[in-house]
Amino acid sequence: MKALIAILLFTLGLSTQLSWGLDQIPEQSMEAQGKALYEANCAMCHNDANNKAPKIEALQVMSFDNIMIALELGRMQPQASGLSKLEKAAISIFLAGSTKVDESWIEQSSCVNSSVNSAVDTETVLSGNWGLSLNNTRYVDGATSGINKDNVASLKLKWSFAFPKTTDARSQPVLTKDTIFVGSKNGNLFALDKQTGCIKWRYKADSSIRSGLVLGERDGVPTLYFGDALSSAYAVDAKAGILLWKKSLSIFPTSIITGSPAYYDGILYVPISSYEIAAAGMSVYPCCRSHGVVVALDVSAGEQKWLWHGTEHAKPQPKTESGLIQFGPSGVSVWSTPMIDAKRGVLYVGTAENLSHPATDTSDSVIAIELATGATRWKYQVLDKDVWNSACLNGGPNCPKNAGADFDIGASIILTQTSKGQDILLAGQKSGAVYGFDPDGHSNGQGKLLWKNTDTENTVYSPNPGVHWGMAVENGKVFVPIADTVRKFAGYVPRPGLYALNIDDGVRVWSHKAERGCELEGDGGAFGLAAMHHDNKNKLGGCSFHFSLSAAATTTDGIVFAGRLDGKLQAYDTDTGKILWQTDTAREYVSVNGIAGQGGSIDVDGPVIGDGMLFINSGYSMFGQLPGNVLLGFEVAK
Repeated sequence: MKALIAILLFTLGLSTQLSWGLDQIPEQSMEAQGKALYEANCAMCHNDANNKAPKIEALQVMSFDNIMIALELGRMQPQASGLSKLEKAAISIFLAGSTKVDESWIEQSSCVNSSVNSAVDTETVLSGNWGLSLNNTRYVDGATSGINKDNVASLKLKWSFAFPKTTDARSQPVLTKDTIFVGSKNGNLFALDKQTGCIKWRYKADSSIRSGLVLGERDGVPTLYFGDALSSAYAVDAKAGILLWKKSLSIFPTSIITGSPAYYDGILYVPISSYEIAAAGMSVYPCCRSHGVVVALDVSAGEQKWLWHGTEHAKPQPKTESGLIQFGPSGVSVWSTPMIDAKRGVLYVGTAENLSHPATDTSDSVIAIELATGATRWKYQVLDKDVWNSACLNGGPNCPKNAGADFDIGASIILTQTSKGQDILLAGQKSGAVYGFDPDGHSNGQGKLLWKNTDTENTVYSPNPGVHWGMAVENGKVFVPIADTVRKFAGYVPRPGLYALNIDDGVRVWSHKAERGCELEGDGGAFGLAAMHHDNKNKLGGCSFHFSLSAAATTTDGIVFAGRLDGKLQAYDTDTGKILWQTDTAREYVSVNGIAGQGGSIDVDGPVIGDGMLFINSGYSMFGQLPGNVLLGFEVAK
């Protein structure tokens, strides 16, 4: 009963300290049981180098609470449905090593213990949302960034801040004149002093903060908005770190917030995706019933204004040949941040593939949605009949017949202008193709394609290729990070690197191919720095299997910053593609908050820049990439 009450309080947001009712259970005996349970139930996925699941080395640095949340309430709930609470706890103890979390470092790292002013200035916002502008251009003007071609080479690390018990650092920060706000996978939301990294305040969310942060207002109060792994949207007072409201947006049991919300004129627009794509890989799972959604919330109290649905609700479909129950249509997740077009009164999103049949005309599409009502104004499907889920990785019964290539539009849509001053939408696809659209579309409700670039397009499935999280624009060019993994697949030609295209017609201006630059040991399977460190400290900084560009790019005048999956962060000349500066973030750090710091892959979020400083998260363990747990602050020489 104690555990049940704790879960109910936790779910309702009434408890700030989790209690799983396990205080009287010896951890040593639970750990031995947990090891056996892990081998029997989890190892088949997490120990497979070719599987998308995080490897055991990444799981072993997570906290007990984070693992329990994933098993009980979060992403691993379907896979763990056959386990009792004590069995889940045993697995969590085996992986985490303890149920106890020491947070004394937070007080010790507080700004009140230093000479730093703990006040928070929200008047001068340098980078306030995912797209670094309302139109998701990911461009910061030179006067604001304080970084240019003359001083970029002088960028040096000023401080590092480490997040404990986590292997992923993915939540893009918000930057103001004196404060950087950042979320973490262990649920902590921090306001840090921009110059020193000391803590001005901390707020603890219920679970992992997955989205980037957005700074807006609520009834005149500067407010931070974000989403967590339990599909809840939060509003937190940016000056005081106090919760203003929290709303569960779990439309389906597998709903999750992956993309960052967009804020405009008192309304928060939240994209909803689903981890049912992974659950479908289980041989007994009845696939699939969830679909992508965009939710509009009035920020005064978080009340729902409207919902946009990616498909109609799923209905029973014919059983598989093995007799497994099927549902559809499904899928069409919205992974990315909605883009606001205030002039036309619409927002634009890209969508993912269908997870099960029947296929819909909303998958792999660019959708224009009315800001006022949530109605679809127009849509353009770049690829039809793309029906795919993770069962296709292992030949499971849920893999759809005539499975597609998993070529969704995951990157945020961009609104910018051509050289003639005409508005144009830019979209990137996991196939590697890049598109230019007329934002007005056709009067018949269909989108109007202006051009398509196929320089980096592939037409066959391969793991995690193409455009992932975010392109960026500057001075008539769009900069496209390509995340192609270098593996051998029939008909697949990997082209990892950074590409610059002319916004007017999509023609390539230049490209900078990414090279591994080192010799792999063994069979070339994916591995992480945490595992290397555990086995042999001399291997730190060894050769990473992954080295392409998946994270969002960021531009300022004459410079485009882009991070790589091997931890390298590079600054390119926007005119020529020449590298002006680079640093390797995949190393150990002595953090300002006293937690052991380790950099790794740069994925998901891109650099945040302002006042001559650059901030980047380093570490992302998904898909066998390099785990890490640090926020890094760089500064140009003054």
